[in-house]
Amino acid sequence: MALPRSPMLCRVMAVVVVCVAALLAAGVHQCAATLDEDIELIWGASHTYFFMDGDRESLALSLDEQQGSCFRSKDMYLYATISMDIKLVEGNSAGVVATIYTISEGPWSYHDEIDLEFLGNLTGQPITLHTNIFANGVGGREQQFYLWFDPTADYHTYTIEWNPKYIIIRVDGKAIRAFKNYEDQGLPFPRWQQQRVYGSLWDADEWATQGGLIKTDWTQAPFVAYYENYNASWCQPSPGVAWCGDEPKNSTRFDLDAQTMADLQFVNANYKIYDYCTDHRRFNESEFPKECYLQRADGLL
Repeated sequence: MALPRSPMLCRVMAVVVVCVAALLAAGVHQCAATLDEDIELIWGASHTYFFMDGDRESLALSLDEQQGSCFRSKDMYLYATISMDIKLVEGNSAGVVATIYTISEGPWSYHDEIDLEFLGNLTGQPITLHTNIFANGVGGREQQFYLWFDPTADYHTYTIEWNPKYIIIRVDGKAIRAFKNYEDQGLPFPRWQQQRVYGSLWDADEWATQGGLIKTDWTQAPFVAYYENYNASWCQPSPGVAWCGDEPKNSTRFDLDAQTMADLQFVNANYKIYDYCTDHRRFNESEFPKECYLQRADGLL
């Protein structure tokens, strides 16, 4: 399969959103909920809505041919667990990308980033969950997955766990990816820059669906994805340790448990559809990144 190019996510500003009148029927923004206290809209805000979905506050991001939508967290984090419930765009969403990710805000040349991007597709075809990790400005660590459910039919929980030893990506609690800290082997790991949480809905039809072969059908616009139940909690160290960055190197605090390892092996065997560590068109056998050999030895691939 063609390897998708890394998008610029919320930096893509070339897309004016139409008013999604149907959202108003679902409810009007109410101050009783707290989602809007934790995040802020940074583009597409005039036609993107907080609304009440039953007793839960939700955020609808929308996209038309003119503009998409993006939010970010008001707080920044260094080692944290971040989760959000997302219901993706229904129907023909080819070319459309919904995201939830974290990113540092210093110079791009050494930024850190943890990406979850949902690549739209034609009606009835699976949506691809595209993941990537940047450390000290170096990315290219893509893994892609199909999901074992229809992510457009209901909300599902997507989680980033980031601690000094691992970055773990979970879907409905099931681990699908674990990226280990191999700094003792001379490899970079996000450990010193705070990151902010972002989410967006934008058009990437030049690469997102079948390598750009399938373009966005704007007659289907506005496209709408729904976000709710945002949670972010600081990493908890071992008792007696001030914060996770002080965790002793010999600590087992963040070791992966048996269930997490079993989940990784199951998902890798059944739902992973792309792994940069097995892409022989991209790398000669002697050119694979060093972490590929280390992660394989640790049973993470």
